[in-house]
This record gives sequence, C-alpha cells and structure tokens, in this order.
Amino acid sequence: MAKRDYYEILGVDKSASAEEIKKAYRKVAIKYHPDKNPDNPESEEKFKEAAEAYEMLSNPEKRQRYDQFGHAGMNGGGFGGGGGMNMDDIFSQFGDIFGGGGGSPFDSFFGGGGGRGRRARKGTNLRIKLKLSLEEIANGVEKKIKVHRLVQADGVTFKTCSTCQGSGQVRKVVNTMLGQMVSSSTCPTCGGAGQSINNRPSGVDSSGLTTKEEVISIKIPAGVADGMQLSMSGKGNEAPGGGAAGDLLILIEEKADDVLIREGNNVVYDLYISFIDAALGTTIEVPTINSKARIKIDPGTQSGKVLRLRGKGIKDINGYGHGDQLIHINVWTPKSLSAEEKEKLESLRESANFQPKPGKNEKGFFEKMKEFF
Repeated sequence: MAKRDYYEILGVDKSASAEEIKKAYRKVAIKYHPDKNPDNPESEEKFKEAAEAYEMLSNPEKRQRYDQFGHAGMNGGGFGGGGGMNMDDIFSQFGDIFGGGGGSPFDSFFGGGGGRGRRARKGTNLRIKLKLSLEEIANGVEKKIKVHRLVQADGVTFKTCSTCQGSGQVRKVVNTMLGQMVSSSTCPTCGGAGQSINNRPSGVDSSGLTTKEEVISIKIPAGVADGMQLSMSGKGNEAPGGGAAGDLLILIEEKADDVLIREGNNVVYDLYISFIDAALGTTIEVPTINSKARIKIDPGTQSGKVLRLRGKGIKDINGYGHGDQLIHINVWTPKSLSAEEKEKLESLRESANFQPKPGKNEKGFFEKMKEFF
C-alpha cells in the first residue's frame, strides 16, 4: 500500500515552519497515543505513522530530500516504515515533544510516574558545610575534604523485577464515564528501577550499596558569600542498579576575620588614631586582605571620615572586578591624663584656635599642639 504524504499525516502544508510541524505532530501524537487508545491497533499504527512523518520533516536535510523526491528518496524512512517502528524508539527520540521525560502526556493526569518504561534512579545528594577565611574567599581556594558516600558494592548482581517485568511501571485500566482510562504508577516492588537485587554480599544494604570514604578536591571560586551553596555534579551517593550519582552540595560558611569586616565585595577597617595624629596629620600602615598598605592622614582629619583603597576588596564572583577597602577614621580620646597633660590642655581651652570653627583654617591651633606635644 502506498504511503500517505507526510504533510497530510500531520495536517500541515509544505510551507509550514519547524515550530508549526512540531505543534502539529504533538497534536496528532496525543490524539492517537497508546495510553489514550489502549488495545487499539489502528490508533497505534497512526501514532507510529505520525512519528515517522515528524522524524522526516523535523530534519531540514531529510525534509529537503523528501520535497524533491518524495518517498522514493527516503529509502524506507528513518524508522524503517510505519509498520516496523519500535514504540520505545519513538518515546526515546521524541519524548520531549510531550513535555516530560520521554513518557506519556497522560501520566500527569492519571498519577503516573512521568515516563514509559524503567525509570532511571538517581542517587541521593550529599551536603557538607565548608568554613572559609576572608582571605580564602577573596582569593579562591582548593580544599581537599573527606566524605562518606554510598557506592555500588563489588559482587552485587541484579535480576529483572517480577512484578513489572523490568518496565518499572504498573498499569491499570479504569472504566469511567468518559471511557477507559489507563493509570500508570511506579512499581511498588522495585521502586521504578525495573530490577531487584539478586546477590548481596555481607555488609551491603538492600539496594546493593556500601559506604566508602573518599577524598574529594573542591575548587572554591573567589567571591563566594556566607550561605551560598555550590554543587558538584555526580559526587554524591551512587544510585542502586547503576543509575546516575547524586550531587555534592557545599554550603559556604564565612569565618569572621579578626581585623577586617566584609560588606558585600568591600571590606571595612576601623582605624583608631590619636587626637594629635588627627590634628597634625601622619602616615599609618593598615592591614589589607593579603598584605599591608600605608595611608596618609591629612592634618585636621575628623572622626568619621572614610578613606578608600580602590580594588583592595573582594573579587566579584560574577567577574565584575574587585570591591574596595574602606577605612573608617575614629579619633581616639584618652580616658585618663597626667597632671602635666591636663595643665597643657587647660591652657588651650580658651584659645580661639581651640574652638571648633567648621570650614576655617586651623593652622594656628595645630602649631600650638606641636609646641605642647
């Protein structure tokens, strides 16, 4: 029997775009899906026919050849013709068309597991906390840590689950006022794995896993922050039966620095200077994240002034440069004075230059301070 035109099967014309072809295929596939039409050979044939049409028309090169030569240029089609296509191949290749993990578009309605056939199990995640110093956060660091993770034990063998026959799913047909509906759920015996443990050595759990200590190297990028969570794919617990391993989740904890305070990508240093240094000016060495820096204190510096060291902060984790180091000036007032110091200060109490005059030149006062101290 001659094959039907692929464009006719999907209900589109020859000028249809790739997105229009995809939408048309999804509509036809859902209409004739085996889960909606159980034990209906005619619907299954149309479902396969639609898959073959989409396989051809979704590929630009094959579509061009089909437009030019028709079925004669297809050499039987991608799956070998509508009657010879394998249903598992269709779901495997076009599962994303149904908006899920390669399964039935009806599973979500009927409580199914979201996929046809055996469900690939994934290992559980491991979580650790990693404390970092301010210097490690600013520069990035590589840490080697010990973790205890579940791995597949040697000598373990598996057998096909007798309940689901390896499919990982159990199905039940329910009669409703709308007709027969097929519900699909995870196999209660194997948990969707499609297999169960056959041989279990001593010390191995019921999933065929055993605990093993491993040393893992973790590269921490510069600029991470307290509470940030990093992930290392595949470094968590392995899955029963050879599925994908879980992830290693690393929660960052920032240790408080003895000297510097972090504020975003900036760091803050509280600098305490004497009244004399504030009045006369000086140069002072201050700590930075990686070393030290000398800064100039101008004569007449007031308490509360903020100095900035550009680029001496923390590298932005997204690559937007470095933060700054902010130096907060605090003028320290002595709590106790000797009799001689009190006498010298008392002699200046009534001096006009000693009284605050915002915006005025205080040079005369500074010179007198030099004389006394």
